[in-house]
Amino acid sequence: MKAIVFLLGAGIFAAACSAVKNPPSPHGENTAEARSTGTGKNITGYSNPVIWADVPDMSVTRLGSDFYLISTTMHLMPGAPVMKSKDLVHWEIVSYVFDSLTDNSKYNLLGGTVYGRGQWASSIRFHKGKFYVLFSPNDQPYKAYIYSTTNPSGKWNLVTRTQHFHDASLFFDDDDRVYVFSGTGSLKELKPDLSDVKPGGVSSHVFERDQTETGLLEGSQVIKHNGKYYLLMISWPRGKPRRQVCYRADKITGPYQKKVILEDNFAGFPYAGQGAIIDDEKGNWYGLIFQDRGGVGRVPLLMPVRWVDGWPMLGDENGKVPLQAQVPLKTHDNGTHIVESDDFSGKKLKLNWQWNHNPVTAAWTVTERPGYLRLKTSRLVENLYAAPNTLTQRMEGPLCTGVASFDVSAMKDGDVAGMAAFNGHSGVLSVVMEGTKKYLAMSSQLVNLDNEKAITTVDSEEKQRVELNKDIVYLRVDGDFNLDRDIAAFYYSFDNKNWNRIGPDFKMKFDYTRHFMGTKFALFNYATKANGGYVDVDFFNYSHKQ
Repeated sequence: MKAIVFLLGAGIFAAACSAVKNPPSPHGENTAEARSTGTGKNITGYSNPVIWADVPDMSVTRLGSDFYLISTTMHLMPGAPVMKSKDLVHWEIVSYVFDSLTDNSKYNLLGGTVYGRGQWASSIRFHKGKFYVLFSPNDQPYKAYIYSTTNPSGKWNLVTRTQHFHDASLFFDDDDRVYVFSGTGSLKELKPDLSDVKPGGVSSHVFERDQTETGLLEGSQVIKHNGKYYLLMISWPRGKPRRQVCYRADKITGPYQKKVILEDNFAGFPYAGQGAIIDDEKGNWYGLIFQDRGGVGRVPLLMPVRWVDGWPMLGDENGKVPLQAQVPLKTHDNGTHIVESDDFSGKKLKLNWQWNHNPVTAAWTVTERPGYLRLKTSRLVENLYAAPNTLTQRMEGPLCTGVASFDVSAMKDGDVAGMAAFNGHSGVLSVVMEGTKKYLAMSSQLVNLDNEKAITTVDSEEKQRVELNKDIVYLRVDGDFNLDRDIAAFYYSFDNKNWNRIGPDFKMKFDYTRHFMGTKFALFNYATKANGGYVDVDFFNYSHKQ
């Protein structure tokens, strides 16, 4: 049988998804999915990374032929994105577990921030007709959340708050007893209603770190297969690169044996590690393991699982992440992708958008001027990192472009609006209102945070400025995430056809001490002198190219 290979490496095939108001991407003609029916067999071909975007800390569950994945988005709201797939290649966002977190004012960018904190390392499970999610924000008051639903594409309901669990994995055993694996080998039993840790229940460390390991073993994900318990974790061995390990036991409390199940610096990027394994209805097993890829973030790699002597060995027959492979599942692509264009013609934002921290709901609307996103100023701030209502979407590799149309006629003196490659290290293209004049300014900005993630300073360096004499301006950010690149380039136009470069190349970075996530497209508007101004965004047009 002739092999079928899809060459759009992001796997979600986010090919030049264009808003109706906008002409084709500056990358050139829109690319379509490289479909081939071949022999007509139900085979899904893919290339790694299966999603070339920031989707870290993956946990996966399945109901029938539907796979559900949850990932980390920390300080972005709504949070805990749930993605769905039928073939493990094409993924769409179907819900968020919560709209906002309100544990403290820092989630509102008041009295501090939760950059690099908030929701992370969630666990998703299906058990007896319900889906459950557990996550522990790594910020005050350091308590876990447990949510549930019967429809993972709908609303999630808060079940309880429990003690904090680091990088936890929720686990329902065959006898319906409920456990949480967390930290470096910690195991605790929950009450049957999940309301808290069970008094007198199982509470132990199921293994101790051996002499080859250094630091924490993190990213717990647990399955049970053929009567045995398997705990997958990321390992940082002394003097060696990161790797994926597995601990196996006949009893949930141990004793556990350890084995390295993946060690590979796929495609020249850093070594892969942390993720989950899942089976399909036919009994085939797969791994979704992420890999750090610099400025774009941590990207999922899809690979087969080979059961060898009772161990789930990840990768191909040589134990390596495949560049291209096949999944024995029927291709299922409904045309919805992880990153999407938006012409703002609906009554609400597309699910792909997330706000930086909790939004000020009264300061944005898509209905006051139908077909436009209106961003109003509502709080005087000194910089972009303290500004509410910055709207974000992921960037994707290897090449991507975002174009946004801004009507800046209602800006006030001191207002700053525009588009950014947003991260702890940001490249920013701003419309700056100074007195009665407007300017376009490209700058690099670096936020400095203290140990509690409060903003101390922002190192900003303006690279180029031009006077702006029009009220409608198109802003564009190009991203290049090829190996050793991580470059953002900035452009502006007055007709969405003829583009002017502004500023030099900007080097994007992944910095775990700041945002701890991949770079995002960001649309923003904030006031430094007086509230009451606004900008209208006509559309955000996204394209993605190999």
